[in-house]
Amino acid sequence: MTTPTEPLPVGATAPDFTLRDQFGQDTTLSSYRGRKAVALLFYPFAFSGVCTGEMAGIRQRLEQFLTFDTEVLAISCDPVYALRAFADSDGLNFGLLSDFWPHGETTRAFGVFDEKLGAPRRSSFVIDPDGVIRWSVHSAPHVGRDMEAHLRQLRAALD
Repeated sequence: MTTPTEPLPVGATAPDFTLRDQFGQDTTLSSYRGRKAVALLFYPFAFSGVCTGEMAGIRQRLEQFLTFDTEVLAISCDPVYALRAFADSDGLNFGLLSDFWPHGETTRAFGVFDEKLGAPRRSSFVIDPDGVIRWSVHSAPHVGRDMEAHLRQLRAALD
């Protein structure tokens, strides 16, 4: 498999993956096909300032995200145990997925792995129920995402 050096474009089929969540359970992207859209958010590090604020923002708006029959999945290269501690300490009740090993394999497949940092770039993808990327945004490392824009794009992708 060739690793893209740029983020996957809108209209591309999202690569399938299976990653473990904060509870050690496998989550497979293709399991949502035909059933739900997926808001996929890559973030650099659990417990870092901007990431903690973003995940709290998702937690606060989770009902709005789920209104669109959407699954919210957040991916970092942190180990499962760190993600469990992060979820427990911040009350995060959505999937935090570990791309720890092979290190960054899924993040690389989406073209958003920062080789210098060894972690994902701050990137989001809206994937429709057919597995097609309908929207993406890639933010600067120290700039939090606009959750209202994410919600607008979910509405648009599913209409």
